[in-house]
Amino acid sequence: MPDRLDDLRYYQISLQLWDEMWNDTETMMRDVRGKEITKQLARSVGSICANIEEGYGRGFGKEYVQFLRYSRGSARESKGWYYRARKLLDPKVQMAREKALDQIIAMISKAIQTLEQKRRDNI
Repeated sequence: MPDRLDDLRYYQISLQLWDEMWNDTETMMRDVRGKEITKQLARSVGSICANIEEGYGRGFGKEYVQFLRYSRGSARESKGWYYRARKLLDPKVQMAREKALDQIIAMISKAIQTLEQKRRDNI
């Protein structure tokens, strides 16, 4: 039975970003400074999808919205780490990752807004 979580576009993009981060960190690991950034990126990028998954698994109440907020925070953190990695990555790669993170942030923000509005309408 298919999981509806897989239909969420921001989740799909976050999983794709996770895969791309693996390739990016291969490049960054060649530099001692990049090794530290790599650790942070792995945590923050991984946290984007993990929080979506955990929140989704808890249902669509307050907890889901809270986990989406955590996920959005991790996406913002990841964007910061990609910015700090700009001297270690091809500029096109760095810009593409920031664009993907901007998409994730915007989509999650809209999802939070929609879910909160539905909750207010049902009160």
